[in-house]
Amino acid sequence: MTFNALDFVLASKRSEIAGLQQLLQMGKLVGAVSQLIHVLQRERGTANIYLCSQGETWGARLSERAFQVQGAEQEVNRQLTALDLNGPALANASRLFSRIAAVLHSLSTLPTLRQQVQTLSISQPEAMSRYSAVIRTHLALVFEAADTSGDPSVSRTLLAMFSFMQGKELAGQERALGAAGFTAQHFDDSAHQQLVELIEGQERCFQTFTEFADARALALWQQQLCADSSEFERFRRIACTRAKPADEALRWFDVTTSRIDGMKIVEDLLEEILMECCRQRIRDAEIAGELQQQEIDLIPRQDSHYAALIPPQLSRSVLELVEQQSRQLQALDAELAGLRTTLSDRKLVERAKGLLMQHHGMTEPQAHKTLRDLAMNQNKKLSEIAEAMLSVEGVMAKSRR
Repeated sequence: MTFNALDFVLASKRSEIAGLQQLLQMGKLVGAVSQLIHVLQRERGTANIYLCSQGETWGARLSERAFQVQGAEQEVNRQLTALDLNGPALANASRLFSRIAAVLHSLSTLPTLRQQVQTLSISQPEAMSRYSAVIRTHLALVFEAADTSGDPSVSRTLLAMFSFMQGKELAGQERALGAAGFTAQHFDDSAHQQLVELIEGQERCFQTFTEFADARALALWQQQLCADSSEFERFRRIACTRAKPADEALRWFDVTTSRIDGMKIVEDLLEEILMECCRQRIRDAEIAGELQQQEIDLIPRQDSHYAALIPPQLSRSVLELVEQQSRQLQALDAELAGLRTTLSDRKLVERAKGLLMQHHGMTEPQAHKTLRDLAMNQNKKLSEIAEAMLSVEGVMAKSRR
């Protein structure tokens, strides 16, 4: 069978559409993971209050929270089942599938954790750490999904969503840490420092979100910021200063939960925007493909193999189609190049933070501060410090074998 330029022009468009359809499915998975993270954060908060009160508060809510998480798990599994593992290869599919495996493994640890919480056989800091580790694997999956996108508009939306979800997770950790302090009516120096770092981390994540989010998401986020109550700021001042706090753990939890629920509204809009973006890109590509097919149909073929020698005017028509396709792809590549650099730098930093958290027991804000301080002291970019750290770890890992 002999192929010609037009066959490959159409094949290119079909491949683009298939890739966008895969991205749409990935977007649905990200939405399901977003909901799962939200209910996991609620379960973590409830377990935190239960443990801090030595089982006297919110015991009845534990099973309700677990049931909500299990329902969200089912939706994630449904979206995973819908992924076409044998379809067009996604960019960076190996790391993506590895992240999915990590998510499924982390979820398998929850029944044991819940039993330990219920029986008060685990400390509040340890339970919080283990819940946070599960949530972290889910956030890593969202970040990896952003790296699979070959479409600039989808990549921007995924980056905005990941950054916002990361900030929301730090807000959840602030809620949990504050609940422990208000229950004990005491915040030690370590808790003060952690709270300051969590607040700074949120601001950093939300700043990145504003760089990539569209106007609708930014407007809604500004609306939510204006809705943050003065009571929340009062609680923050108490928690971050030397003032002796009253036993206001439940009120703190309610106020911070209201704030986080407001963030979930923004997160839901980001998911909606992501779906719209994927579907619009598919429609645009399908329309472009139909137009290409119509133009090709107008070009007469001299035989079934499309003879090599054709009139000059027809040759020019074919060339115009090929060049048009090439220009469109070049424009996408140019726009995507900057996003790829951002993604690559973020990936290095996230991996380096993961190493510090895993091997040195740091929190996410502490790990980021360590990298930032090193970068400032050496007058280097954050990503350069992260890359150097990962290289050293790679050498050390080989020497340990």
